[in-house]
Amino acid sequence: MRKPLMIQGTMSNVGKSLLVAGLCRVFYQDGYSVAPFKSQNMSSNSAALEDGSIMARAQVTQAEAAGIKPNVLMNPILLKPSSNTGSEVIVLGRSRGRMSAADYFNFRMTLLPEVMSAYQSLADQHDVVIIEGAGSPAEINLKQNDIVNMGLANLTDANVLLVGDIDPGGVFAQLVGTLVLLEESERDRIKGLVINKFRGDIELLKPGLSMLEERAGKPVIGTLPYLSVYIEEEDSLSEKKDFDLPADPDALVAFKDSQYDILANAIRDNLDMRFIYDLAGLPASF
Repeated sequence: MRKPLMIQGTMSNVGKSLLVAGLCRVFYQDGYSVAPFKSQNMSSNSAALEDGSIMARAQVTQAEAAGIKPNVLMNPILLKPSSNTGSEVIVLGRSRGRMSAADYFNFRMTLLPEVMSAYQSLADQHDVVIIEGAGSPAEINLKQNDIVNMGLANLTDANVLLVGDIDPGGVFAQLVGTLVLLEESERDRIKGLVINKFRGDIELLKPGLSMLEERAGKPVIGTLPYLSVYIEEEDSLSEKKDFDLPADPDALVAFKDSQYDILANAIRDNLDMRFIYDLAGLPASF
């Protein structure tokens, strides 16, 4: 039975957007129709589509990696920060005005029918939908009426992979701490763990991975190395890498395609793709 695959993270900037883009590319390369989805995105990094509608740049990038045209269905809610306590609320590409954080917190559940309609449209059109969470599912002060992390995972019956960032240190505490703060039913949705941005000798990490699996009760399905690839992400905390981008539009498209392929190859080399295919309910093509 086919199921959506959801990528959640222990915090912002652990590589959720990157992993979704890479998995979109893998499924696309393997001949599947795949679409990204992020129900709610807070970002100033947006893109205008041909019809003038607005969506997050990260989902545009993921659509490119999936080999399809970007569509506002992939990002039904975009929050563009206008102050420390408020944002412009864009729904299905069109502005609904500015709201304070408190007002939006109370308003967002009224948008759930539009969110689920957008998701279902993508699910009906594609073999697999890869959903990106936001921030952390363990933000216990924000869990009420959640429509972007575990709340959405329950509504879509998604299998979840939890990603942690080893680069700043503390990845084992990130992953185990996140699981501890989840409800049992939410922990059950998490099928595997991914460690991102690893630098060094993997053999020195392996004892820690074994202890992590024992403490977490979840398999580590892979460790992604620290990658220097050009993948646009929405998070304001994301590291900015300098790339000499081609000025010619056709050359830029080719360059981006090469970056998506590099990312896909890294995912194939370092993650258990057979396990991921099983989670999506799709037959592996290898």
